[in-house]
Amino acid sequence: MDYQIRKALPADAACISRVVIAALRESNAADYDEHTIQRVERSFSEPAVLALLTHRLVFVTVAEGEVLATASLEDDVVRSVFVAPSRQGLGIGARLMQCVEHVAIAQGLQQLRVPSSTTAQGFYARLGYSKVRDEFHGTERTVVMHKRL
Repeated sequence: MDYQIRKALPADAACISRVVIAALRESNAADYDEHTIQRVERSFSEPAVLALLTHRLVFVTVAEGEVLATASLEDDVVRSVFVAPSRQGLGIGARLMQCVEHVAIAQGLQQLRVPSSTTAQGFYARLGYSKVRDEFHGTERTVVMHKRL
């Protein structure tokens, strides 16, 4: 499959929102209760994504005009890495993370942190991230991970 990774544009906000919400509903739902999924979904509505674009460096993976995945970088923290459920397991997320890491290195960063969902912990571990600690926000477990660049 031929795809491009580029910086997200405001016009991508609705598509980013759809990808994130679909991944939450289909992939993360096995690890989180409905209340948690709904709360996180609100953080990725189209207006919320537009707001994120103002203070994070957000990337999208696009093929034939369709947003397949997204990830963002905020200081030394990788955030909001989501791949459309129908495209998971094809290497798109790993390639997107390589892009984020290259940008971080170009910015002079020596390490990255990622607050991972329980669902994505194995994905990040395969990319060389190691667990630092668990954090709990109510019943939501986040696995804080890091990687030296």
